[in-house]
Amino acid sequence: MAFLRAQGRVSVEVGADELAMDQQEARALLEDAGVQLTPAEVAELVGRTEGWPVGLYLAALAHKAGGPRRNAGFQFTGDDRFMADYLQSELLAHLPPELMTFLTRTAVLERLSGPLCDAVPAASGSDRILSSLEDSNLLLVALDRQRDWYRYHQLFRELLLAELERREPELVHGLHARAAVWCEANGLAELAIDHAQAAGDADRVARLVASLIQPTYAAGRVDTVLRWLAWFEDQGLVEHDPRVAVYGAWVQALVGRPAGAERWVDAAERGVDAERWVGAADRPSGAQTPPDGSTTKSYLAMLRGLLCRNGLGRMRTDAQVAMAGLGPANPFRTTALLLEGVADLLDGHADQADPILADAVELGTHTGALPATSTALAERCLVAIGRQDWGQAETLAEQALVVLQAGRLNDYIMSALVHVVAGRTALHRGDVPAAKDHLVQAVRLRPLLTYAIPSLAVQTLLELGRAYLMLGDAAGARTVLRQARGILRRRPDLGVLPGQAAELHATLDAIREGHQGVSTLTTAELRLLPLLATHLSFLEIGQRLYISKHTVKTQAISIYRKLGASSRSEAVQQLQEIGLLEG
Repeated sequence: MAFLRAQGRVSVEVGADELAMDQQEARALLEDAGVQLTPAEVAELVGRTEGWPVGLYLAALAHKAGGPRRNAGFQFTGDDRFMADYLQSELLAHLPPELMTFLTRTAVLERLSGPLCDAVPAASGSDRILSSLEDSNLLLVALDRQRDWYRYHQLFRELLLAELERREPELVHGLHARAAVWCEANGLAELAIDHAQAAGDADRVARLVASLIQPTYAAGRVDTVLRWLAWFEDQGLVEHDPRVAVYGAWVQALVGRPAGAERWVDAAERGVDAERWVGAADRPSGAQTPPDGSTTKSYLAMLRGLLCRNGLGRMRTDAQVAMAGLGPANPFRTTALLLEGVADLLDGHADQADPILADAVELGTHTGALPATSTALAERCLVAIGRQDWGQAETLAEQALVVLQAGRLNDYIMSALVHVVAGRTALHRGDVPAAKDHLVQAVRLRPLLTYAIPSLAVQTLLELGRAYLMLGDAAGARTVLRQARGILRRRPDLGVLPGQAAELHATLDAIREGHQGVSTLTTAELRLLPLLATHLSFLEIGQRLYISKHTVKTQAISIYRKLGASSRSEAVQQLQEIGLLEG
């Protein structure tokens, strides 16, 4: 086939993609087999089997056989006895032993290439074997037109992994270890992390995660970063490497997990050695010196400034220590400058803060530190609003929005402040619809606003409250003020912010309560919104959020009331129209 393909003599080529069933065809097959599944379960099962008709039929048999699988057809796996029996009798039993060994040992790889497969089983000729497997349709899928990379069909790989555990369990860690070494040497650092984790090589995981976590977060891939950090927590390795602990606290703070941030920063402080990155004599195996010479002390200082656990004075000092110890090209220098400028601004020195924030914008633009750059622009916008310079405020807000779009940062915590200042400038020019759109985006991110980053959280909430007052929404203003005051009780030393909160409270005391609408959704209710749009029951939602089914029901009813909706589906439709949920 490869020879005919190369000669252009293949006019029609029917592969796995063309033979795969879609959801409608899969549902028909399952119903003919006497199996009734929900649309969500059918979709899940099609994904698991990749639309393979044989796999779908065997899944139907497994479902009908009862047992623990009966209530969830999509839990069908490659080592299910129906699937295992079929693949063993129809495929594996006819293979020579050396090919069977190749298949089981390379099953540890999510992606396969000739050189990688050569490195893992320490063999040769893998290119030829992979090409032969593809031509024989042995459940191998090409990932590129050049046939350099492949993967096994998901169910087939699960069976092969089970077979490897049965035949040669003592080899599994070594296979992953060799894969990690090859992937790191060939520029596939993220794959190397996956294999190093499977091999239990904590030093390699820490080194790679420490080098990748900041650019990966800045690129908008928060879930990937959280998955890496979860591995250290699951393995009880939070204190294994101070570098990772610093980054872990930083990320936990940014995603609105204050308890996690506290846990990680405490681990970093207990384990830190200020010379760990620069003192080669004492550096443990696996640690490395950053190319810019930055010290752990500077990173910890930057982190302490961000968390602001000891007030504005310490925040400013920490920012200056971080700035002195971070290398010239280090992207966290932008964060350090930002923190110093914010400390001055909240201390009532706006004229002193503005040039520092301007320097942060310039540096962040140069180094690509887009999250900190957008925040610095928003902070400068607040300075301009305080001066009643609405022309400059609007320009700065527009620039901040451009940075958000360029960095795909709309789900990041700093986006809430950017959208609030954009909403305030829109209100000033009389564009109420645009203002409401921006405020909805800020509301969506309110669960991220916690005492983990208290200065940013309280600033954002108070500005949101002022915007609600301009719209005549006293109930919304009271809601965000309560959230802000809760943070201030934990972090009272935030300069002018407690006084601003008191002023807003006094203003609201003179206003009647008003109607409770979307703006009055609590942070707990906002966390519930994305799950309302799923097929999950209240019980399943409660399990996801670690709350009871009755709490979910109470919160859902409150959401319906505030929306004026009579049902879950009507509430979801309204939330999509408002912009709080994606359609």
